[in-house]
Amino acid sequence: MSNVGIVIVSHSADVAKGAADMVREMVGNEVPLAWCGGDPDGGLGTSVEKITAAIDAAWSEAGVALLVDLGGAETNSEMAIEFLSEERKGKVVVCNAPIIEGAVMAATEASGGSSLDEVRSVAEELSPR
Repeated sequence: MSNVGIVIVSHSADVAKGAADMVREMVGNEVPLAWCGGDPDGGLGTSVEKITAAIDAAWSEAGVALLVDLGGAETNSEMAIEFLSEERKGKVVVCNAPIIEGAVMAATEASGGSSLDEVRSVAEELSPR
């Protein structure tokens, strides 16, 4: 059985890569992991196309959890999910969690073989109420 994949989406490519590097160092290669950040011109922002490519790169039949940094990243992530095939749409979620802590906790949970719902729940426990 495959582990849930993790995608980190940030307005900054450097932040996204740094978060992914931290996850990889702490969890290893047990979890499919991808990241994306920055707009198509290399500035701050996000891109539906980059997010879609990151989902494909981290794809797992167990699902994919997205961790996002700001509102625009969440909006574009939701748009990217809408463009997925019907069979994939239901297997991708955006977690309401801090990007760094959420990604680390989600990946740690995923590495143990937890379900997408369990991975999302653990990440979202970190969100302020």
